[in-house]
Amino acid sequence: MSIDPRAFRHTVGQFVTGVTVIAMEAEGSIRALTANSFTSLSLDPPLVLFCLGRETKAGRSIDQATEFSVNILSEEQRALSSYFAGIHRGDPPSFSFTRADGPPRLDHCVAWLSCRVDAVHEGGDHWIVVGEVLRFDVSPEPRAPLVFFGGRYAALAEGGESSEHPPLTAAWTDPG
Repeated sequence: MSIDPRAFRHTVGQFVTGVTVIAMEAEGSIRALTANSFTSLSLDPPLVLFCLGRETKAGRSIDQATEFSVNILSEEQRALSSYFAGIHRGDPPSFSFTRADGPPRLDHCVAWLSCRVDAVHEGGDHWIVVGEVLRFDVSPEPRAPLVFFGGRYAALAEGGESSEHPPLTAAWTDPG
């Protein structure tokens, strides 16, 4: 069975994701890229993962990186998302990195995590990078996250939990 890559991308794009910038030092400079293929992996030990195109600049030098940061972007950082994805037009948006105790971290994010590279696995045309979380923090100022859905940025609805719908609970159902 042959899968059309564009149709596949459109289908998986129906899953709502947050937007991150992954930053690391490699070849003596900071490499940063936009990634929405980020997820937590384990609580004990604390592990996260992201996927990195093998043919990107960062992908070609991932074997040199020992640490990386995951910077969860706010709605106000949409231009940074486009810039680090390589699709920004015009002058670069204003940004800065903090370089205290670990990999470079992007300032003014919703949250950040500093990680040590734990493993890098092959995953088709991408690398699956697993990191052990060493430090993390959340912005002291409330910030709305940058959200991506259906190939474009989206916004979360205001209002919080609805009294009409109870909170979700997880349950395993064995159909057999």
